[in-house]
Amino acid sequence: MDELLDSLLKRINDGTYPPGSQLPSGQTLADEFNVSQSTISRAAAKLRKQGLLIGRPGRGVFVAEDRPR
Repeated sequence: MDELLDSLLKRINDGTYPPGSQLPSGQTLADEFNVSQSTISRAAAKLRKQGLLIGRPGRGVFVAEDRPR
């Protein structure tokens, strides 16, 4: 999961997923990284705890606009 977290962090930091943007669906990410959706969910939960992502029920997961430095 560390490689997955590193990849997501890199995409957030390099602007691939800019502030306010929606991440691809869990299934899309699971397919891309060849992991289970539960692994994607755990990675997203870690990034939410760090203040980098925001979950919006019924809408998806978004990159936080006011991110910690």
